[in-house]
Amino acid sequence: MARVSDRPPARRAPAGAAVPRESVTRAIHVATLQEVAEAGYGRTSVEAVARRAGVGKAAIYRRWPSKLELVIAAVSRAAVRPAEVPDTGSLRGDVHAFLVGGRRLLDDPVGRRVLADLVAEAARVPELDALLTATVGAPRRELASVLLERAVARGELRPELDRELALDVVPAALYWRIAVRRATLTDDDLERLADATTAALRAL
Repeated sequence: MARVSDRPPARRAPAGAAVPRESVTRAIHVATLQEVAEAGYGRTSVEAVARRAGVGKAAIYRRWPSKLELVIAAVSRAAVRPAEVPDTGSLRGDVHAFLVGGRRLLDDPVGRRVLADLVAEAARVPELDALLTATVGAPRRELASVLLERAVARGELRPELDRELALDVVPAALYWRIAVRRATLTDDDLERLADATTAALRAL
């Protein structure tokens, strides 16, 4: 058995200032979204986010190497996907559950402005486009894909369904109504939207 003196020295824990605190990370995320919502991605700066969050720039750069990664991290956190798509037992029920989750994401005024700005900015910044697709678009598309495969397995949709087109159809009307037209959707609106989306999927 090794003696105590033979053991490697215990590693010292990093000083408190060197350990990114979750409360600070949350504050930076909130400040980032607010700054992008007000100033737009192009005019947002790390300095402005730091001032709004009440932290130094070093606290931000310890976590993210650039504004791009900072903004994507904040958006990804706000748009975090649920662990699974609720299985309601029917295509229409699953579509409705998906739309309810989408409304929750898009109903926030700050989130809606941020998403609209980033979608426009992504057309000019390829790196932003790629990261936005990977961290926000792809996860939501995966959720819709699970929904569609369940419906095919139940016999509610055709096996030869055009899945790429169907994946566009599922969120399209919701996004258009809330993000583009800036309309407020009531529960009754969501019910009708679920009916229309389900009918469109069955027609594909």
